[in-house]
Amino acid sequence: MLAAQPHPPAAMAATTHRPSRGVTMPLGFIAAGSHCGIRKARKDLAIIRSERPAATACVYTTNLVQAAPILVTRRHMQRSGGIAEAIVVNAGNANACTGDEGVADAELMVRLTADALGIPPESVIVASTGVIGQRLPTAPLRAGIPALAELLDVAGGLDVADAIQTTDTRRKETGCVVHTSAGRYHIGGVAKGSGMIHPNMATTLGFVTTDADIDPLPLRAILQRATRRSFNRITVDGDSSTNDMVTVMANGASGVSVASERALADFEAALTDVLVDLGRQVAADGEGASRLVTVEVSGAATEDDAERVAKTIAGSNLVKTAIHGADANWGRIVAAAGRAGVDLAPWQMAIRIGDVPVLEPGYRVVLDEAAATAALKRDEVVIGVSLGDGEATATAWTCDLSCDYVRINASYRS
Repeated sequence: MLAAQPHPPAAMAATTHRPSRGVTMPLGFIAAGSHCGIRKARKDLAIIRSERPAATACVYTTNLVQAAPILVTRRHMQRSGGIAEAIVVNAGNANACTGDEGVADAELMVRLTADALGIPPESVIVASTGVIGQRLPTAPLRAGIPALAELLDVAGGLDVADAIQTTDTRRKETGCVVHTSAGRYHIGGVAKGSGMIHPNMATTLGFVTTDADIDPLPLRAILQRATRRSFNRITVDGDSSTNDMVTVMANGASGVSVASERALADFEAALTDVLVDLGRQVAADGEGASRLVTVEVSGAATEDDAERVAKTIAGSNLVKTAIHGADANWGRIVAAAGRAGVDLAPWQMAIRIGDVPVLEPGYRVVLDEAAATAALKRDEVVIGVSLGDGEATATAWTCDLSCDYVRINASYRS
């Protein structure tokens, strides 16, 4: 894992757009999504195509149980030196824990896509999402992938966002335009995720494209840092998927070079903002969720400390259920912070809910129950925790935990 880096200054000229066309917002990308028959009715297959070879970087789940598409994509990225031209992804079946047959099925998806697009197989990235442990049906893919390749179009970006969903209740997409002295470039992305969300080097499935011109090596380093500050700071239920992967493709179609220190910092800031936006959308759409929860930790000795505390509070089921019930039970927040594995002085902590002070240093309770309850009933609940031990900060995102989460997951396969 890369050493912690300071967050780059924001690219001041980046303009965020939503709806954005997602992965086809940048120049030189076309896409399509459709129903091929893996699922009964919903779209379940998507292709993203760069019209020229693109510098590509991926981050993957660190779950030791890794799905066949992860294994195949890792091999392709090593062989190609970080260059890809297409992504093919299916929903409804994770192709995980399926042994050699699953690897063969993932490679079949690659070959079908490569043949349909006239590109080398090693330039195809493959991904899957859905139920674990079931063999991927190949008949729908043999017919569906060639047919889908005929539908590729600049208007197909949002169809990709629809086709990769599982228990999601809405699509996740975003994009931005970055203006520079050399011209402008675009970053667009889609993601999926609602349950089994507790990423570790990646989350769910996320696909991001850009028409900036950047080499694979800095792109990979930037993606790792940007993922740490975005997808790796969201949680819904504490479970890391076997299929998590985030991919960024940069095809250079804008003609804007990202090579100088300043240009790389601006690109990192813009990419981080795009990934944060997608991650927040995933957290807000957590299974059974009614509120997005943002945990802001400040006053930490290091960013690592702030991140540990923020993620521990965000992952606490007791905190999440209290938020669902609009119960300002600040003791649960303190307790979560105290078990984060950080050397902190608990009597220095201060807590707020939204803009409502709850606890001040010295365990001085200043809680206004009515005001705190009102803040906890908002669509987005913000929990602020100051550790009083330094200047480092970190933010994590989660959702409330409701009875619906149990209902959804008690009958997931049905």
